[in-house]
Amino acid sequence: MKLVYPISIEGGPSSTGSYILMLEEPESRRRIPIVIGEPEAHAILIAKGMVNTGRPMTHRLMADLMDQYGISLESASIDRVADGIFYATLHTTDGFNRKDIDSRTTDAVTLTLLCDAPLYVADSVLDECGTAATPTQKMPEVPTIESLEQELRRCEETEDYERAAEIQEQIEKLRNE
Repeated sequence: MKLVYPISIEGGPSSTGSYILMLEEPESRRRIPIVIGEPEAHAILIAKGMVNTGRPMTHRLMADLMDQYGISLESASIDRVADGIFYATLHTTDGFNRKDIDSRTTDAVTLTLLCDAPLYVADSVLDECGTAATPTQKMPEVPTIESLEQELRRCEETEDYERAAEIQEQIEKLRNE
C-alpha cells in the first residue's frame, strides 16, 4: 500500500457531467485519475474547505456521528479496480474493535479529508492505473477548523503563544463564514 493525496479536481461539467479526481503518490509522483460525478466533486471540495455550506452536509454529518460515538477513521484504502470501477475500504476503530467497511472511493476520499486520516492505494492499483506526473493546478490548501485546532494544540504544547493566537483568529474567521 502506498500513501496518496488528492491533488486536484479537473474538468468540469461536460456532456457527461463528469470530473477527474487526481490522486498522487508522492514518492514516485505517479497519479491516478478517477472519473467522478458533480456531486462527488462538490463533496470533496467541501471537505477541502473550498466551499462553505453553512450547515453540515452528509459527509460532515457522518464524521460528526463517528466522533460522537467514539469511532475513528484510522485510514482508507483503494484496494482494487475492476472494469474501471475503484473499490475502497474504510478502516475504523472504537479503540477496542477494528472494522473494515466497504466504501465508494469518493466517499473514502471525502471522509479522509474531513477526519484528517491517511488514504492508501494498493500497489496493484497504482501499477495498473498510475501515470507519470504532469503539471496540473493543485487544489489550494485551505485549512479546516479541525486541522487548525490540531495545530493550535501543538502550538500550546510548545508554548508558541504568538502563533497560537494567529491560529485562533483563523478558527474564529472560519466559524463565522
